[in-house]
Amino acid sequence: MNFQGYGAPAAVGYGSGFPGQQQQDPLYGYFAAVAGHDGQISAEELQTCLTQANFSGGYRPFNLETCRLMISMLDRDMSCSMGFNEFKELWAVLSGWKQHFMSIDRDMSGTVDSQEMNLAVSSMGYRLSPQTMSCIIKRFSSNGKISFDDYVACCVKLRSLTDLFSKRNQVQQGMAAFQYDDFIQCTMSI
Repeated sequence: MNFQGYGAPAAVGYGSGFPGQQQQDPLYGYFAAVAGHDGQISAEELQTCLTQANFSGGYRPFNLETCRLMISMLDRDMSCSMGFNEFKELWAVLSGWKQHFMSIDRDMSGTVDSQEMNLAVSSMGYRLSPQTMSCIIKRFSSNGKISFDDYVACCVKLRSLTDLFSKRNQVQQGMAAFQYDDFIQCTMSI
């Protein structure tokens, strides 16, 4: 099963001039409860929303940095916030990642170990060297275990970096050219 497509931008019909449809959407209540008058959700508001919705279930709430990463993954207008359509897209992506995490967390400890993470990344369609996987495990684990929050942060970074690379890998040979400033901007945006 290939999970790399999780979070691929989907055409969402809500919000295209039909505010009544947004309000009928079950997710709109979560969004509206924290969005405020600007109709956008910041990282802090996203953290509040996901915590109030008990999105992480028995797992600890998302930390603020993970919320920033999630917003940057979908922040097409570089506003550092998200509107309702982006929120819906994020909710779908998170739901998929949560299901996937639960399927690899076989002992239901709320964490996955390095072997489970290797399987998870591979099942999402990423083909990474053992050295790269070792770096990922070191970066996202604590005492050899990866929490749901860190798993999501890892998935966001993998998706965002892959998207950035793919846009520049125009001849599809696994190579991309970056100007230094472009490289810094890309890596700082995730």
